[in-house]
Amino acid sequence: MWSTPREEIERRIQALQSGMREQGMEAALIVQRADLFYFSGTGQEAYLLIPAEGRAALLVRKSLERAEAESPLDEVHPSPGLSALKQHVESVCGGKPRTLGMELDVLPVNLFRMYQDLFPDTEIRDVSYLVREVRMIKSAYELDLIREAGRLNDSMFGMVREILTEGMSEVEFSGLLEAYYRKHGHQGYVRVRSFNQEVFYGHVMSGPNLAIPSATVGPTGGPGVHPSMPHGAGLKTIRRHEPVSIDYVGVARGYMVDQARTFFLGEPPEKFLQVHEVALEIQNTLAAHGCAGTRAETLYDTAVDMAAQAGFTEGFLGYPQSVPFVGHGVGLELDELPVVGRKSPHVLQEGMVVALEPKFILPGEGLAGIENTFVVTRTGLERITTFDDAIQVL
Repeated sequence: MWSTPREEIERRIQALQSGMREQGMEAALIVQRADLFYFSGTGQEAYLLIPAEGRAALLVRKSLERAEAESPLDEVHPSPGLSALKQHVESVCGGKPRTLGMELDVLPVNLFRMYQDLFPDTEIRDVSYLVREVRMIKSAYELDLIREAGRLNDSMFGMVREILTEGMSEVEFSGLLEAYYRKHGHQGYVRVRSFNQEVFYGHVMSGPNLAIPSATVGPTGGPGVHPSMPHGAGLKTIRRHEPVSIDYVGVARGYMVDQARTFFLGEPPEKFLQVHEVALEIQNTLAAHGCAGTRAETLYDTAVDMAAQAGFTEGFLGYPQSVPFVGHGVGLELDELPVVGRKSPHVLQEGMVVALEPKFILPGEGLAGIENTFVVTRTGLERITTFDDAIQVL
């Protein structure tokens, strides 16, 4: 049974081919797993050869049987080695290709050199930005899957009050949340394109751990359980009257949402309530103004200005260093285009899906903020994740 409808795959390939022709790219060889799945419907170990004109061919190393069952492509062939790959490429291109696109943003240098040796007379060019631009606009089919992920996340947040108790560790609490996810079909691993960024479901942090700088590219990160994995839930005990942040990525059939909520066991300090209201005001203002045609950079500038006007510049989007974005695209990967950030080149278009995360770090105390996933429409940003935005007091 195909994992993705044929018409979806055909539309995606045709969109990429159009961009390739504009850039004079003769063919593209797709090897990264998320891109491979997007354009072929299978995550099996394979090469996807997409000519600028004509039919794409999936050249499978392992497992051919699964790839044939999962992909709607007509051209699915075994490719046992590099010599077979070279023959396929030259056959499709009518000889040695002059230009060949590859995902140079993620392709390891040693593999790049291997492909250079395989095609010594070919200019290997970067097709990654074209790929990411095609993936940036979600179809109705993709939006249905992202909304399914949103429903999973909303239900997960809804059961927090049943399991969160004083005295449990962050890791214990996160394990219970993750068990709920797995029971409902979450794939566990959260794909991230950026080098050295690893995400296991997301982050659960509490109290001062929320303000610990980490190796992640986001505004928060937490300590993790060991320096070998320096972010996420730690061994700290969860206490009353301190913030407990759940910043988790729901995934449904590969597609994801990013969402964060803050819980308190007992009444929160007034300071957290005040800062949380500022975060909500920023989110809602960006959502109202984030219609198609708006520059992403403008939304970021608006968020920074609003934080400053409220008197909370320090700690906005991170501490001691802030990150240069207030939102990011999501889809098959957590860090897709567009970037809602400083000097962002992107203009919002209908069908883009973005996670907005106006968050404030309160050094030594924790975090106040919010994160939700939205789809861009002609009139603004439409909410996909709908769980109550308020601080949840248990």
